[in-house]
Order: sequence, then structure tokens, then C-alpha cells
Amino acid sequence: MQPVGLDVLCIGSVLWDVIGRSAAVMRVGSDVPGRITRLPGGVALNIGMMLARFGMRPALLSCIGRDRQGDELVAACGTLGLDTRLVYRSDDLPTDRYMAIEGANGLIAAIADAHSLEAAGARILRPFEDGRLASPYRGLVALDGNLTLALLSEIADSPVFAGADLRVAPASPGKADRLRPLIGHPGVTLYVNLEEAGLLCQVDFPDAASAAEGVVARGAARAVVTDGGRTAAEATRGAQTLTGAPPPVMVTRVTGAGDTFMAAHMAAEARGASRHEALAEALQRAAIYVSGDIGP
Repeated sequence: MQPVGLDVLCIGSVLWDVIGRSAAVMRVGSDVPGRITRLPGGVALNIGMMLARFGMRPALLSCIGRDRQGDELVAACGTLGLDTRLVYRSDDLPTDRYMAIEGANGLIAAIADAHSLEAAGARILRPFEDGRLASPYRGLVALDGNLTLALLSEIADSPVFAGADLRVAPASPGKADRLRPLIGHPGVTLYVNLEEAGLLCQVDFPDAASAAEGVVARGAARAVVTDGGRTAAEATRGAQTLTGAPPPVMVTRVTGAGDTFMAAHMAAEARGASRHEALAEALQRAAIYVSGDIGP
């Protein structure tokens, strides 16, 4: 039986983000002053953290090491309103990390060390096998593309998730192709940017609307496509495609913006918002986030 109070599962990367930020424009080889911070991160954690801020009750399914960094991360998750009771704690795998450099001109470079999550594989899904979670699961799931292709394929084909409301983020353009097994899932919504949509469909799309329609044409039930500060779109099979423009803001950070957008969209729909209202709210929340007006 699932934990009391749970209303969304966040499956994927839960790790420490080490982010270096500078107000300077940067290029390869730049050596500039700035700030370096360590924060709880990972796609699943970031989405869960924002869902909690938007009034939902998320639980994490991931791998966290039984090392000092892992203990600190579990404690930090608790303060953020994230339920970690279902997380797989490994004795032999270290806690994962992500490192990024951001300048005034955006993300300069990033390295994701999520090898432990990949090594843990299907072990993170044990709560569905031992009775801690309902099986089949018919609730809301936020799924990130940091999982291995094999595990994503297993989730796509598993009767456990056949009736779930799967909301999927690709994690990065380099992992967009991992999402292909999920395209045919009847309850899938793919949240991708314009580049990721193009990689997923192997097409150069001119804008978010054509990209969202292209992903749906490939078999997805629904696709939500963003394009930085330009027009975003939501396409649903059998319905009119929606578009919306984010409000113009001064960009002070980019890491986590897509996760904020996705979480805001999910939370709005969970409250009963219409498709149009949910897209507008997600764009507004993401703009506020990148402007630095809410916490990291």
C-alpha cells in the first residue's frame, strides 16, 4: 500500500548539483569571478521540489548512496517536502552528482555523474514489487530521461504503468532518443524543448507548434514543447494545438528552468486547470524562476 498523502511519484535522478555562476559573459577557457553552490538537484528531485512548492505531495523513486553525501541529501529532501521512504539506498554505489557552469550568456558546460542511478536500474522500482506501491499504478508519475534506455523500455511495456499518467522529461538533448520507447504509451505527455523534439523525431522543426504536432504525429498522446524565451506549444491527439509566449524577463539562471515549467504545468492540471490555463501558468512560473525571483 502506498504511503499516505502521496499524490505524485517522481522517478529518476536525485543528486547534488554543484553550480558555478558568474555575471560575466563566458567562453571556452574563461576564468572569471562568481559563486559556487551545492544544492539538492537532479531532474526527479527538481520536479518534486517544485511540485511541493505548488502544493502537491511528491515521493521520490531513485538511488541514493549510503555515504555521507547521501545522508545529507536525504535530510535535505525532507526539508523540501519530499518523501524519500521509497528511495533505494545503495551500500556500494556513491551518491550521484551534477556540475554546471553558467554565465551571463547561459549554460556554458555541464557534466552529469549519474552512474549510480544507471547501475541501480530496476532496483529503484522495488516498491511496486513488495507492496509498498499499488501495482498496477494509476496515478501521476514524473519520469526523467536519466534512466537507462533498458529501464525506460521496461516502464513503457510494463503492465504496472499501463494506466499511469506519465509525464516525461528528457533530462538533456543528448538523452532525448531514450524516450522513443515511451512514445506509444497511451497516457504519456512528453515535455521537451525544440532541439529535443527535433532529435526525437529526426526532423528540423521551425517552431514549437510544429514540433509538438510532430511528436504527436509520431505516436505520443501529448507533447509540450518549449523554445527558450520564444513561443511554447502543447499538442494533444485529437485536439487543437495551443501556443503561448513566456513573459520577457532578465535571465539570471537556466539550470532547473525546464523542471520548473513541467512541475508548474502538472500542478496546474492537478488543480483542474484547463489546457490553456496550465500552459500559461507554466510559462509564467518558469519566467519567474529564470529571473531569480524564487528560491533555487
